[in-house]
Amino acid sequence: MKNYKYKILVLSDLNKTANTTLKSSVSLAQMINAEIDLFHVKKHIDIVDIDNQLTAIRTLNDEQLTTKKKIESLINPISKDYNVTINYSFAFGKIKEEIRNYIELSKPDIIVLGQRDSNPLQIIGDSITRFILKKFKGVIMISSNENALEPNKKMSLAVFNDSNKIFKTKFSKELITHANTPLKSFRIVNSQKETIKIANQNEENMIEYVFEQNADAMTTLSSYLLKNNINLLCVDRLENKTKTPGEASLREVVTKLNVTLLVSQTI
Repeated sequence: MKNYKYKILVLSDLNKTANTTLKSSVSLAQMINAEIDLFHVKKHIDIVDIDNQLTAIRTLNDEQLTTKKKIESLINPISKDYNVTINYSFAFGKIKEEIRNYIELSKPDIIVLGQRDSNPLQIIGDSITRFILKKFKGVIMISSNENALEPNKKMSLAVFNDSNKIFKTKFSKELITHANTPLKSFRIVNSQKETIKIANQNEENMIEYVFEQNADAMTTLSSYLLKNNINLLCVDRLENKTKTPGEASLREVVTKLNVTLLVSQTI
C-alpha cells in the first residue's frame, strides 16, 4: 500500500486557463503521490456538420490530429519542466456520456476541473460542473487562476465552514505536510461582527476568520481569501442536508469564491 498511486483525472476543454489547471494538478499529484490523466471531449456537432460522408470523415481525421497536437503542446512543456508523466486521451461525441464512460473506465480518486476567467461557473459548461458534482462521489478539485497551486511549492491551506471531510481521506496527512502553517479556517455565521481568533478545534495551530451572515458575506470572504493568498480551500459536500436560511450552498461557493476548491467526497 505504501507504493499506491492515487489517480487524478483532469477534465479540460483546452481553453486559455488549461495551463494553470494542469500545473495545479501536477502540484497536487506531487503532494499525494498521484498519476495524472487528462481527458478532453468535443461535441461531434462542433466538428462535423456537413452532409457529405467522405468530407465529414476527412474533417474528423483532421480534427483528431489538431486536437492531439493541441493537447501535446499543453502537456509536454509541463511534463518536461516538472519531470512528471501526464497521460491523455480525447473523444468526440456527447460530452456528458463520454465523460461518464471515461470516469467508469479510469476510476479516478480525484477529478480536476478548471475555471474560466470570465465566469467561474463556466467550467466546461455549468451543466458539466453540476453533472460531475452529482455523479462523481470522490474528491473534486476546481482550479482557479488566482493564487493557483504551483508545483514544488508549499501551499496555503484553508477550510470553509468547519470542513473536515478532506482530513478523513487517505491523503490528508500529505496535504497538511505540504501546507504552510498555521492553517486557516473561514466561517460564515449569524453574528454581529467579524472576528479573528485562534480556533478551538482539534486541528492545532489554526487561525479562524468569522464573518457575519449577510448578502455581502461571500464577496467579503472572497476578498479575504485573496488577501491571505489562500491556494486551496477545503469545502465539504453535504448530502441529504437541509440548507438553513442564509447558508451558502456549494453552487454559491463555486460561483463566488475565486480560489481553488477541494470539494470533499460524499460519505
